Formats: sequence, C-alpha cells, structure tokens
Amino acid sequence: MSTPEPIPHASASVTVSISRWVDPNRIGEATEWVQAGMDLAHQYPGFLGSGWVRASEDSGHWQMLYRFSTAQRLAAWENSIDRSEWLHAGRDLVLDAREEKRTGIEGWFDAPHEAEPGIAILPPPRWKQAVSIWLGFFPLNLAFTLLTTTFVPGWNDLWIVTKVLLTTFVLTPLMAYIVLPWITRMLRPWLQKQPRA
Repeated sequence: MSTPEPIPHASASVTVSISRWVDPNRIGEATEWVQAGMDLAHQYPGFLGSGWVRASEDSGHWQMLYRFSTAQRLAAWENSIDRSEWLHAGRDLVLDAREEKRTGIEGWFDAPHEAEPGIAILPPPRWKQAVSIWLGFFPLNLAFTLLTTTFVPGWNDLWIVTKVLLTTFVLTPLMAYIVLPWITRMLRPWLQKQPRA
C-alpha cells in the first residue's frame, strides 16, 4: 500500500480519500473487510463519518472516504493496533491503493486523481458542491426555524443578530458532522460522474 501523505494542521478536520483496487474475484470478502474497517474507525473519538462506492457491481476499483475531527484523532486511528490488524487481514484482497488527505469542507468533495491506473478523474464542479450543500442546509434550516418559532417562547422577540448567532451555532456542527457526510454519501455517484470527453 502507498505511504500516507503528511497529516495537515492538527486543528482542522481531516477527510481521507482512498482509492483501492480490489481483486475482482473476491468482491464479497472485500466488502466485509471494508465494512469491518469502517466499523472499527467508528469506535474511535473524533470519527465523523464514512462512505464507499464502486463503479459497478463487478468493479475492482473502490473509492472510500472517511473523516476525523482533528489530525491528532485521525493519527490515533491510523497508528492504532486495530487498524494495523485490519490492514493486515486485507493484505491479499487489495492489489493497490492511493490515499489523499484534505482539510475542511472541500474534503467531502475531492476525488482521487485516478479512477484506474493512467485514467484521470476530476473532483465535482463547484455548482455540484453548492447544490449538495444547499440540499442539506435548506431542510435543516427550515426544520430549525419551524421548531424554534413554534416551541421556543420569545424566539421572535429576539434581536436578529442573536437569532442568527444561535441558529448558526446549532446548525453548523450538524451540517459538518451529520448532514454533509450523509448528503455527499447519497449523492456520490452523481458528484463523481465524470464529464464526457
């Protein structure tokens, strides 16, 4: 497997994007192995979510994504005995791997540079990223507004700056930790669809 890139600044959330080429004759075993790895990572502090997709049912190219809240917590997972044993268990399933790390919101949309050896793959265009964020933020903001105006006494009497401050304070972590990972996982085939030559 390839050597991981240097870990970004410890204060930023980190998204790890991995392309793995799996033995096509062992898809079932590889599926169980990948899911076991994600289940293990979920047990570690700072784990924010994960997802993985294949181009087709018999595709040997798998794209995986997972995120930790800080580089330090990511390092705790990457240097753990659990991960080492998991990687060792899958050593015969993975033919090759490429890993990249991204910080901030961009990490949820970045794609590995190769779909197959020698074939370039581009990250989603900005408009697709914007649509994905909007699809998560609009219903979340609408639900929060309906709940606060209906069930929080005096909410409508608050100064506008106070309402915006409280709203963003609540919704920003929900977007970063729950909604955006889920949205990008659901939309990944569309996000990663490459333009025709």
